[in-house]
Amino acid sequence: MGLTRKGEARRRSKVEVLERPQYGWIWKPLLVLLILYLVVTVALGVWWSRTPANFDVEEAVAEQRGGGTAERGAVTVAGLRTTLATLLDKPGGYLRNDIAPPGLWLDNMPAWEFGVMRQARGLMAAMPAMSEGEASSLESAATRLRGDGRDWLYPSTEHHVRQAMEALDAYLAQLEEPGAVGFGDGGQGLADWLSQVAGSLDDLGGRLSASVGDKERLADLGVPASSMPESTPWYRVDNVFFEARGQAWALRHLLAAMRRDQADVIEAAGLAERWDALTVELERSQRRLWSPVVLNGSGFGIFANHSLVMASHVLRARDLVRELAGKLPESGEATAPAT
Repeated sequence: MGLTRKGEARRRSKVEVLERPQYGWIWKPLLVLLILYLVVTVALGVWWSRTPANFDVEEAVAEQRGGGTAERGAVTVAGLRTTLATLLDKPGGYLRNDIAPPGLWLDNMPAWEFGVMRQARGLMAAMPAMSEGEASSLESAATRLRGDGRDWLYPSTEHHVRQAMEALDAYLAQLEEPGAVGFGDGGQGLADWLSQVAGSLDDLGGRLSASVGDKERLADLGVPASSMPESTPWYRVDNVFFEARGQAWALRHLLAAMRRDQADVIEAAGLAERWDALTVELERSQRRLWSPVVLNGSGFGIFANHSLVMASHVLRARDLVRELAGKLPESGEATAPAT
């Protein structure tokens, strides 16, 4: 009895100490502020994790060109610039280099940004070889995009992306000048870029397949047993999935822009239908993910396997890209229409 009374008295004493006037009840407002901060950061994290909507290549060209007639390549450059601008203008801006919540807590959107940046860098590096005219602006833009995408100290990744966009603006202005020369008429450099895209999709498909772990299902996707990748850790499955979504999102827009610029080359090679099929395959990979998490189920079980579905889309896109690259001219010579 005595011990119980002493314990109650001790607890009552602690409460009284905390509630004395000299403490000013500071701990209670601080607790409320902490709860509000957590609620706001969680809500922002959910909002910032939403994938940006698709943009229309035609509108991007209309917004960025001065209204005059531009040479071949203007649509591709405008589409690439809009792709980069999306990284900075979407809700939350560029998150991959954030060092404070809620960006620090997020991993899906930074993985998506990494995928977009990878395809943007690939095309940026390939465009100087596609140009027949002065390409110093394109080379400068490619240089600006190199480096670690997690840089947050000056010059940050955002700073480099803006510099690359300014260089692309300079190239667009150059294409509108009288006598300007843009991309080559024979599709030079196009097959090389597509070969590079096929390589990136092949690597991506392998990493997506690594989360499956079932050799029979991987064989159905065309992944040979000799090249079975090591299993992806469970905590990185969603990162690889959203990187794939980012690469497919960027590639879909870049291919649409290239389709406009190289329409005569693509049609002369008889590849218009296959090019459109590739675009459709990439669009299918962007369907809404209804689950709040990336699931790694099996077969016809209760849970889906989102990585397996994405790997299927990516590997089919890879095969289409390889087919296109193999049938396009490699050195810019004209091709006769297919019969």
